[in-house]
Amino acid sequence: MYEGPVQDLIDELGRLPGVGPKSAQRIAFHLLAADPADIGRLQDALQKVKDGVVFCDVCGNVSAEATCRICRDPRRDLTLICVVEEPKDVLAVERTREFKGRYHVLGGALDPLSGVGPDQLRIRQLLTRIGTEVSEIIIATDPNTEGEATATYLVRMLRDFPGLTVTRLASGLPMGGDLEFADELTLGRALSGRRSM
Repeated sequence: MYEGPVQDLIDELGRLPGVGPKSAQRIAFHLLAADPADIGRLQDALQKVKDGVVFCDVCGNVSAEATCRICRDPRRDLTLICVVEEPKDVLAVERTREFKGRYHVLGGALDPLSGVGPDQLRIRQLLTRIGTEVSEIIIATDPNTEGEATATYLVRMLRDFPGLTVTRLASGLPMGGDLEFADELTLGRALSGRRSM
């Protein structure tokens, strides 16, 4: 334990996701030794994130304006909406360069034990976005208990829309993986989601 502000800094850094006690301590001492100009740039960047970043009125992605660049892009396919849990998931899908539609960010996943129900997510906004031009909803929630519960709930909510196709991202074995190291659930999903070649 360190005294006063140093320990406070370590404690706050340790609250960040993926930062354990040792990493928090290393970052704190790095910041103590850093040039004041570097600290000023970090402070400015943090303040700009809090003051200047908003969530897109249409999809819920992070944006510098009321509507994000993806929703403003006229080249995007209006008939496809990919539903993701968090803004970081939009970037993951974009990196594939395979998806040319638009997104809808739920803001999390259903987790009743943590108090996250349908009303805490942007599900109502998704339902209002579905008009005559939307032909497919791709559910791209995480393949864990909360993501599966969210996907199941969305399928129930969306199945009554006429002419709407609801799909789920395939899941299974990663490229370069070995069958012997795959768990039963992953291998089972790979078998049930197989496709002809």
